[in-house]
Amino acid sequence: MMRRLWGLRWWMIGLITIGTIFNYLTRAILGFAAPTLTGELGLSAQEYSWITAAFQIGIMMQPITGYIMDVIGLKLGFGLFALGWAGITMLHGVAYTWPMLAALRGIMGFAEGSAQAGGMKAVAEWFPAKERGFAGGFYNIGASFGSMLAAPLVAWAVLYHSWRMAFVIAGGVALIWVALWFRFYYSPNKHPKLSAEERTFIESGQEAHLAASATRPSMWSLLKQRNTWGIAIPRFLADPTWITLTAWMPLYLMTERGFDIKQIALFAWLPFVTADVGCLAGPTIALWLTKRGLSLINARRCAFTVGALLMTGMMFVAKVEDPYAAIALLCLGGFAHQTLSITIITMSSDLFRKNEVATVAGIQGLCANLGVLIFTLTLGGLVKTVGYSPFFVALGVFDILAAIWLWVVVRDRPSTPVSADVTPPSTGRAQ
Repeated sequence: MMRRLWGLRWWMIGLITIGTIFNYLTRAILGFAAPTLTGELGLSAQEYSWITAAFQIGIMMQPITGYIMDVIGLKLGFGLFALGWAGITMLHGVAYTWPMLAALRGIMGFAEGSAQAGGMKAVAEWFPAKERGFAGGFYNIGASFGSMLAAPLVAWAVLYHSWRMAFVIAGGVALIWVALWFRFYYSPNKHPKLSAEERTFIESGQEAHLAASATRPSMWSLLKQRNTWGIAIPRFLADPTWITLTAWMPLYLMTERGFDIKQIALFAWLPFVTADVGCLAGPTIALWLTKRGLSLINARRCAFTVGALLMTGMMFVAKVEDPYAAIALLCLGGFAHQTLSITIITMSSDLFRKNEVATVAGIQGLCANLGVLIFTLTLGGLVKTVGYSPFFVALGVFDILAAIWLWVVVRDRPSTPVSADVTPPSTGRAQ
């Protein structure tokens, strides 16, 4: 008899987490390589902003990648997109002009846009409602951890070879993960090692009205729903923080704070450590509030608001004189951003059917990256004139506006109560 695995859902989200690490590692390398890359290729701040903008244009196609995964399935869809972005990452190593880099970043952005939509689809399929927040936070640790790993990888590559080698190494290792994905990932209804006990635990903890429908998701129908925009606009307002940390923070530390490449390697990863903690802070706040009688959606809104209030600390990054105080505020920003970001991303699985989650998460991603695109182009065009301070202030203001929008627009759907008494399987293994 085939051996069944206990806690298989956590093994599956662990596989997603590793993929997310490589997804965000490969996209974050450019930001940490920017101080060296821009000098070697003779790029201006405006040209660099066009390169980052090309990635944002590509990643704005997330509704398409999400819809494809909803239609053909997560295993095949996510695997093919991952194969694409791993190979494209390696091609960055042979780019010699900013148009070449921009073209690669655009194609890479399209493929990498599958990460959030794919992750949330896996969460919706594999987890009961009370665990979705932690599952979403867990795989999003990969976003922070991958971005954190980019700093030492680039520093090592620059010191001992070139910035190009960082792209080649990251893309090559990501290809290994693609092979693991095709070998080990299955949906719950197809996994040969999912025990009946764990299957019952998962299904009994999911809302009946969020079960997958028999028909394909309708993009037009989802675009007309109030809740789609209720959780998409906050991401439009919040996500410029992440591009600031990954693409602009190294340049800021070098040009405004006088850091060299070694100092950047020593300190620029710290905001991503606190961001990892923030990935679990939002779900913890929501769980604590639901245990005290608050509805799941209102608990999520409260967690988002806590993150938005903490984000106001980013408004003072450029105003403090001590560079290490600026680092501390950037760390607070990383924690606050992931607290609210994980919360709003997870809400796609709280409000929509299983076979709609990837599409809605893709719509969220489109709005998020449209906000990032506008922000990075504006920053690139004006930073030499007005400096960084107005942009750090804007990040704090944006998230307060996002919290207000979330409370006003989102409507909690009536649902079949989620069983809070169902407990995970207690046996080590089920045969």
